[in-house]
Amino acid sequence: MPFPLSRPRRLRRSAVLRRMVRETRLSPDNLIAPLFVREGRDQALPIDAMPGVAQLSVDRALKQARELHAAGVPAVILFGIPDTKDASGSQAWNPAAAVQRAVAEIKEHVPDLAVITDVCLCEYTDHGHCGVVCDGVVDNDASLELLARAALSHAQAGADLVAPSDMMDGRVGAIRRALDQAGFDQVAIMAYSAKYASAFYGPFREAAQSAPQFGDRRSYQMDPANGDEALREVALDLEEGADIVMVKPALAYLDLIYRVKQKFACPLAAYNVSGEYSMLCAAGRNGWLDQGLATMEVLTAIRRAGADLIITYFAYEVARELRRV
Repeated sequence: MPFPLSRPRRLRRSAVLRRMVRETRLSPDNLIAPLFVREGRDQALPIDAMPGVAQLSVDRALKQARELHAAGVPAVILFGIPDTKDASGSQAWNPAAAVQRAVAEIKEHVPDLAVITDVCLCEYTDHGHCGVVCDGVVDNDASLELLARAALSHAQAGADLVAPSDMMDGRVGAIRRALDQAGFDQVAIMAYSAKYASAFYGPFREAAQSAPQFGDRRSYQMDPANGDEALREVALDLEEGADIVMVKPALAYLDLIYRVKQKFACPLAAYNVSGEYSMLCAAGRNGWLDQGLATMEVLTAIRRAGADLIITYFAYEVARELRRV
């Protein structure tokens, strides 16, 4: 309709009208909170590059899980920091390790909180790579059995979902078979399907103490220039049994979030990664922007692009704000 019959501002003139016609809804149910779990007791070791985030002993992780649940956050994803590391990452499937104990504690005391576990070897290997290294090269097929062992140990501890983040070819199928054969056919897989070799992971590697000791991860994580390849990766993971697929990072890959949702129409997660978090925190602390408003805008953009679930270090604050509004 020509002006003045068409006046889009009519529906923007009050907060009530804006809410009524809002196209994208951000809810606490969309949020997943990451937790870094370490050995020890009554420990919360701050992470310098990630204000407000800490490595937590199991008892402290349980306390934070309770607070997240009370705020309305429906799920957590756990990352482990072991005391000892070796070439195979054997602590990844140790039933007495921090992640496995944290899973059991949270499911016992906060049973309505969904518990997801990151399945990778990088935090557990002394070389910092996501798979077994043979002659200086990450061996894809030799890594699959170890990743499946780690995922199975998480399921045995009580995890609701396991989330392989290693980007080895075929790992979703290997994990699905291992879970099914052991009677854990109801444990879901949230696959890091399109995980890019990104500069935005720096603060996470400090938090998880998982930086590679040589080389980089470009031989298994995706080239940031590639989009069509991401769709092929997602298709493969769905064929192998993934229940939820993921794009990581989120902000520089909103186009991929949109494309995956449009093509596959499946449950889709996006990871609002550590570098994205730290940038907003730094800008907010310097007074360069309103951190609260910018956070809501960023997470709404990720939802608008098509993500059903958002892993974000802002989960607690955002859930409280959304419930308040």
